[in-house]
Amino acid sequence: MSTVLVLNSSALGGASVSRQLIDTTVARLRAQNPGLKLVERDIGASPIPHLTLDAATAIRGGEPANAAQQEARALSDELVGELQAADIIVIGAPMYNFGIPSTLKAWFDYVLRAGVTFRYTEAGPEGLLKGRRVIIVESRGGFYSSGPAQPMDQQEPHLRTLLGFVGITDITFVRAEKLAFGPEARHESIAAAQAELKLVA
Repeated sequence: MSTVLVLNSSALGGASVSRQLIDTTVARLRAQNPGLKLVERDIGASPIPHLTLDAATAIRGGEPANAAQQEARALSDELVGELQAADIIVIGAPMYNFGIPSTLKAWFDYVLRAGVTFRYTEAGPEGLLKGRRVIIVESRGGFYSSGPAQPMDQQEPHLRTLLGFVGITDITFVRAEKLAFGPEARHESIAAAQAELKLVA
């Protein structure tokens, strides 16, 4: 039985395009495999706490020295466990100010752990989560996949780096762009992304 971890990171709730497209993806995966196990994290609605001194200390290793560190370690362990158990990870990643939402970055801060999801070797860092597949739905108001605005894209390269660091390289990006270019461009972009997701999933 496959396990799918779904991460929604939009702050827009029901108005989120990435969330709408994630629903399309999950429905397609379920249609192919009715018995799949689904684990969902809405980190847009229920954000992962940003790092503090206690949280960073707990995540870096060593025995927690106080209640705040114990809580941070427990959360990290829970998030890492969900990631380790997943065969497929589906991530909704809207572009906020050229990058990923801070809530999604916080999730990565809690799951990138030395000796747990990656390790340091003489040959350099090695990811410990190889063999997983990731589908990332990116929503963007502008157009960044090519053309003059492409150098401003801090979203997709960052996601590739973070996932690659833990050994995940089977990554498919599906983009809904030009969402702020007017109703017609928005509709066409969403429809094209939905069609692509049906094939990808």
